[in-house]
Amino acid sequence: TGKGVHVVTVNDYLAKRDSEEMGVLYNFLGYSVGCITTDIHDEMERKAQYDADITYGTNNEYGFDYLRDNMKVRAEEKVQRDHYYAIVDEVDSILIDEARTPLIISGPTQRDHNYYARADAIAKQMERGEKIETKPGEDEKTTGDFIVDEKNRTIVMTEQGLQKAQDLFEVENLYSLENAALSHHLDQALKAHYIFEKDVDYVVQNNEIIIVDEFTGRLSEGRRYSEGLHQALEAKEGVEIQEESQTLAEITYQNYFRMYEKLAGMTGTAQTEATEFAQIYNLDVISIPTNVPIARDDKNDLIYNTEREKLDAVVRRVKELNAKGQPVLIGTASIEKSEMIDERLRKEKIPHNMLNAKNHEQEAEIIKNAGQKGAVTVATNMAGRGVDIKIDDEVRALGGLMILGTERHESRRIDNQLRGRSGRQGDPGESQFFLSLDDNLLRIFGGEKIRNIMNKLGVEEGEYIDSKIVTRSVEKAQKKVENQHYESRKHILEYDDVANHQRKAIYAFRNQLLDPDFDIDAKIKENRSEYIDHLLAECEIFDGMPKEDFNVEKLVELIKEELHTEVDSQHFVDKEPDELKEMITEMMENIYEEKMSQLDPEQRREIERILYLQVLDPQWRDHLYEMDVLKTGIGLRGYNQKDPLTEYKQDSYKLFTDLV
Repeated sequence: TGKGVHVVTVNDYLAKRDSEEMGVLYNFLGYSVGCITTDIHDEMERKAQYDADITYGTNNEYGFDYLRDNMKVRAEEKVQRDHYYAIVDEVDSILIDEARTPLIISGPTQRDHNYYARADAIAKQMERGEKIETKPGEDEKTTGDFIVDEKNRTIVMTEQGLQKAQDLFEVENLYSLENAALSHHLDQALKAHYIFEKDVDYVVQNNEIIIVDEFTGRLSEGRRYSEGLHQALEAKEGVEIQEESQTLAEITYQNYFRMYEKLAGMTGTAQTEATEFAQIYNLDVISIPTNVPIARDDKNDLIYNTEREKLDAVVRRVKELNAKGQPVLIGTASIEKSEMIDERLRKEKIPHNMLNAKNHEQEAEIIKNAGQKGAVTVATNMAGRGVDIKIDDEVRALGGLMILGTERHESRRIDNQLRGRSGRQGDPGESQFFLSLDDNLLRIFGGEKIRNIMNKLGVEEGEYIDSKIVTRSVEKAQKKVENQHYESRKHILEYDDVANHQRKAIYAFRNQLLDPDFDIDAKIKENRSEYIDHLLAECEIFDGMPKEDFNVEKLVELIKEELHTEVDSQHFVDKEPDELKEMITEMMENIYEEKMSQLDPEQRREIERILYLQVLDPQWRDHLYEMDVLKTGIGLRGYNQKDPLTEYKQDSYKLFTDLV
């Protein structure tokens, strides 16, 4: 077709590797191959890569280039071609896991830094409480100033806490409109202290807060939490508080990838999300049998009472396997947990390699050696995708690579990705998860049932349960979380679909402005006519009204104020609205033509186009900010028996009609 294919993968390393490996074959077949990575800053170079028949790159690069293209002021500066065909590697990671995080290009905005420090100081004075179990029919009782809802990762203020916050902020009503900023920043400060954990959700490096991607375990450098949360974390950790940013352009992955005429993808772990692929992307999931049978032995989970007992058991198991030379890959859910394992292995003097977001530069080297005899590798879930750990015949004879998971992830797919590092291409291998009742998944989503089973069986310290019933309970807990995340993604998409119609309209108009053949004169005349209608309406000049009721004085005043032109009010007396419109139109055209007459047609068209963009782009940015503010507070309307989504649609439509 000559339209080009975008091959999408999860990181620069894989995009570069795959484009180089497959490029040889494609070049032989007569196709050109390009690769987009974060280190290509030259726009012409990026454009050349996109102009290739097949372009490799990451979802982030494709998405951000689309947004940046729609901020350009000349058509030839755009780097992407049309969105025709996308083939997505690790499709569940990109279209499902990453879908809760919209792509946002932001710029600085002027906000009061004092808010963050004040909110942080007050958050430190608030006491965490809990719900007290009550009999059926009794009112819910709570202790403390706020409750942490770990399932939904939200903060719920108690009546006592609300009163305390109002006293500390010295306001009468924290939830009134004029205090909306205070209540919002306090909520973010409490989240920063009680929901977001250092070395789990973020790390502190070079006096900066850097987000850890929850699905890949990699550092998301350059990415910042929005709505003041990043600043709340900076205040919590005592690092420099950077400017809060304003959204300049944004899109969700769902709406970005739905722009492609054709969309397809591959992964080893999509079956559990077949419904979502069908409902949101209209994609069917087809399972293709493996080329050779899987020889890996996936053992039942072992569940211990406490985290200490579990980690001790993991280290004992590593010691046994290491003694006979069988390589081990230990999977952890966070940097913090990987460092706890690291500490224990050092105490036991077991040589090992560490792979987490803090030392990801050595990833390829560490993974290459992970399948060698006697190798012990500790890795966060960043080692789960796109890596092939090779083993030799000696290791095959020892049973292959052993995967030890130290806790279940919220998503079954990520557990399956970790297991899938072993037993590849028919190789032997083993996998087993070591869990404890202290693990977040079990503690928050259904650990009581398992705890009751362990109590009935009288499990002593250091002992464990190895049972299919318990493994099924864990999978049920994961399904609960997956459903919750699905609802969250659906919710984000419902709101972004509203913005998407507006974004498409604005971007389509911008593209017209960039087209040299676009009749910009006709558009200016249309705008001029709309402006004059608005001007007459403001002066209460309508068809059918008595002429003596027309506010001619106000009309003269507005023309002087807005058009910087002096007119005699007597010219407008006793005139019909149509006549007034004709007179003002002629006056505006004469002023405009006088200014433009000094330019040749090409210069005139270029200046008109740039002036139009200089008006449109800031207006669109302000509109996005207003939409953000609207979205932040819309949930509160649910308390007033109103549907927040319907209210959002109505209010955002009104904002958009005001814009256009």
